[in-house]
Amino acid sequence: MEIQFSKIVKELREQHRLTQNDFATAIGTTQRKVSYWETAKIEPDLQSLWRIADYFDVTVDYLLGRVEI
Repeated sequence: MEIQFSKIVKELREQHRLTQNDFATAIGTTQRKVSYWETAKIEPDLQSLWRIADYFDVTVDYLLGRVEI
Protein backbone atom coordinates (compact mmCIF):
# COMPACT_ATOMS: atom_id res chain seq x y z
CA MET A 1 0.00 0.00 0.00
CA GLU A 2 2.63 2.54 1.02
CA ILE A 3 4.33 2.77 -2.37
CA GLN A 4 1.16 3.76 -4.23
CA PHE A 5 -0.07 5.89 -1.36
CA SER A 6 3.21 7.77 -0.99
CA LYS A 7 3.26 8.75 -4.65
CA ILE A 8 -0.41 9.67 -4.77
CA VAL A 9 -0.47 11.82 -1.64
CA LYS A 10 2.65 13.70 -2.73
CA GLU A 11 1.21 14.31 -6.21
CA LEU A 12 -2.07 15.58 -4.75
CA ARG A 13 -0.28 17.87 -2.32
CA GLU A 14 1.95 19.29 -5.06
CA GLN A 15 -0.99 19.73 -7.47
CA HIS A 16 -2.70 21.83 -4.80
CA ARG A 17 0.55 23.80 -4.30
CA LEU A 18 0.74 23.00 -0.61
CA THR A 19 3.86 22.68 1.48
CA GLN A 20 4.07 19.64 3.70
CA ASN A 21 3.54 21.93 6.68
CA ASP A 22 0.46 23.62 5.20
CA PHE A 23 -1.05 20.26 4.31
CA ALA A 24 -0.28 18.83 7.74
CA THR A 25 -1.93 21.78 9.45
CA ALA A 26 -5.00 21.49 7.23
CA ILE A 27 -5.60 17.85 8.13
CA GLY A 28 -4.52 18.04 11.75
CA THR A 29 -1.23 16.20 11.73
CA THR A 30 2.48 17.03 11.70
CA GLN A 31 4.82 17.89 8.88
CA ARG A 32 7.02 14.98 9.94
CA LYS A 33 4.15 12.51 9.42
CA VAL A 34 3.44 13.92 5.97
CA SER A 35 7.12 13.56 5.12
CA TYR A 36 7.16 9.97 6.36
CA TRP A 37 4.03 9.15 4.35
CA GLU A 38 5.53 10.62 1.20
CA THR A 39 8.75 8.67 1.62
CA ALA A 40 6.90 5.47 2.56
CA LYS A 41 8.53 5.29 5.98
CA ILE A 42 5.13 4.88 7.66
CA GLU A 43 1.57 4.21 6.58
CA PRO A 44 -1.32 6.45 7.62
CA ASP A 45 -3.91 5.25 10.10
CA LEU A 46 -7.53 4.95 9.04
CA GLN A 47 -8.58 8.33 10.42
CA SER A 48 -5.74 10.02 8.57
CA LEU A 49 -6.78 8.31 5.35
CA TRP A 50 -10.31 9.63 5.78
CA ARG A 51 -9.08 13.17 6.48
CA ILE A 52 -6.78 13.11 3.43
CA ALA A 53 -9.54 11.76 1.19
CA ASP A 54 -11.98 14.39 2.45
CA TYR A 55 -9.45 17.19 2.05
CA PHE A 56 -8.65 16.32 -1.57
CA ASP A 57 -12.21 15.15 -2.35
CA VAL A 58 -11.06 11.70 -3.47
CA THR A 59 -11.87 8.21 -2.25
CA VAL A 60 -9.73 6.16 0.08
CA ASP A 61 -9.55 3.58 -2.72
CA TYR A 62 -7.97 6.25 -4.93
CA LEU A 63 -5.40 7.09 -2.25
CA LEU A 64 -4.51 3.41 -2.02
CA GLY A 65 -4.08 3.08 -5.77
CA ARG A 66 -7.08 0.80 -6.18
CA VAL A 67 -9.01 3.03 -8.59
CA GLU A 68 -8.23 5.93 -10.89
CA ILE A 69 -10.04 9.23 -11.14
